[in-house]
Amino acid sequence: MNGVTAARATTFTSAPSRPAEQGTAGTSFGAVLGRYLEEVNQLQLDAEAKTRQFLAGQDIELHQVILATEKAALALELTQTLRNKVIEAYQEIMRMQV
Repeated sequence: MNGVTAARATTFTSAPSRPAEQGTAGTSFGAVLGRYLEEVNQLQLDAEAKTRQFLAGQDIELHQVILATEKAALALELTQTLRNKVIEAYQEIMRMQV
């Protein structure tokens, strides 16, 4: 499997599972969101650590650094999209007449 195929096969293990799959059907949206944000932050920290290792000349392959950086960037982009959708929903609710 070449690098491109490996990158396509890579899945986010940090994406939060649906609460029912974890046996926590009563988990609040805020708790799920908080857990997801912690995982996004961990991806960012992991990408930063791998970048520092690479720049310091330690034994880490460039493709590992790129994959970690892209995972972190994609998770951040998803987080921004989620934030925008939540804001849009809030604004739509605020425009509703009672």
